[in-house]
Amino acid sequence: MLAVLGFLMIIVFMFLIMTKRLSAMIALMIIPILFALIGGFGKDIGTMALDGVKSVAPTGIMILFAILYFGLMIDAGVFDPIIAKILKVVKGDPLKIAIGTAVLTLLVSLDGDGTTTYMITISAMLPLYKRIGMKPLILAGIAVSGSGVMNLLPWGGPTARAMSALNLETSDLFTPIVPSMIGGVIFVLLMAYWLGKKERKRIGIMEIDQSTLVEQAAALEEDSNKRPHLLWFNALLTVALLIGLILEILPTPILFMAGFAIAAIVNYPRLEDQKERIAAYAGNALSVVSMIFAAGIFTGILSGTKMIDAMANALISHVPEALGPHFAIITAILSAPFTFIMSNDAFYFGVLPLISKAASAYGIDPEAIGRASLLGLPVHLLSPLVPSTYLLVGMVGEEFGDLQRAFLKWACGSTIVMIIVAVIIQVIPF
Repeated sequence: MLAVLGFLMIIVFMFLIMTKRLSAMIALMIIPILFALIGGFGKDIGTMALDGVKSVAPTGIMILFAILYFGLMIDAGVFDPIIAKILKVVKGDPLKIAIGTAVLTLLVSLDGDGTTTYMITISAMLPLYKRIGMKPLILAGIAVSGSGVMNLLPWGGPTARAMSALNLETSDLFTPIVPSMIGGVIFVLLMAYWLGKKERKRIGIMEIDQSTLVEQAAALEEDSNKRPHLLWFNALLTVALLIGLILEILPTPILFMAGFAIAAIVNYPRLEDQKERIAAYAGNALSVVSMIFAAGIFTGILSGTKMIDAMANALISHVPEALGPHFAIITAILSAPFTFIMSNDAFYFGVLPLISKAASAYGIDPEAIGRASLLGLPVHLLSPLVPSTYLLVGMVGEEFGDLQRAFLKWACGSTIVMIIVAVIIQVIPF
């Protein structure tokens, strides 16, 4: 009975968010409460929900201050010299322009927000593409490919969802797959090289008026929020923060909280300016963090009612014995099509806990399943369920279907490379 109730809850949840009848945040709170009442768990709902919220609190805090930190760094202009340098170096060579696009995308994607990444990358590079006659579709494809790999960052969304759903820490989930992420980055750079070489063969190398590049670089300096005199401080602070995250000097939420506090005081010492900057990022931060805490209710009730155990047992009984030990690699492969046909919320909060519980019967840790579930993310960004990708194709003036047809194979390539690296370094068992 519990298994049937649990599967019905997952189906109703996925149906409501995929048909846009409810937002993910509302569905994550309402649906489990409703089904807990149906199952006769009314008097325990508060305790189970609160336990779930407590379990995701560190993740929510980490995401909040990561968004604030990287948003402030972008506003202060820490990436502007890199953009200006890229524009100067690439000039009229399609090969250099394609590689420069990939480098810029990978760097700006550090903030974990696809929308911001596309706005900065397309705004900086599209005039150059048009000027020399490169295909804007290539710009969009490189941007979505780079963003797909960087989407694995803990504050990017999917990793945070996986951590929340499986109650894991950054060190359990993200740190071990950094080599896989590096493999994906190398693949994206090689892809950009190949595409750029094709464009160079098609249109050749064009001479660009230096004044055009100067105008584009100067446009980056016009914002009053820029802090060019603090460039080195901000760059060193960001590098120190990233090193601290990798070495786990302090818990991830504390590192981001401290980093943001230091950056805010140094870059915007006036209280009014600090309030203005925080308000500027509030919309993005609220939408992500509120969803994480809502997920705490969902996972808390799913676990507290023992529905997750009943569903896992039902799944295990239908898994061929020979495939059981290979749950992790199967999860890695299936994560691409699963996250393509359903939202991240549906997959990570609805499907992943079931897979993890079923895999545990074969001695596979939740950490391994969580890592495997992230490796299909390059494919996910080409899903019609991802709003930021519509912004991307709109900015370059291309059709969504054309982007999918041209770059889905490259996205699959990124996923395959990351899976191979993960298997080689044994962060997911084969």
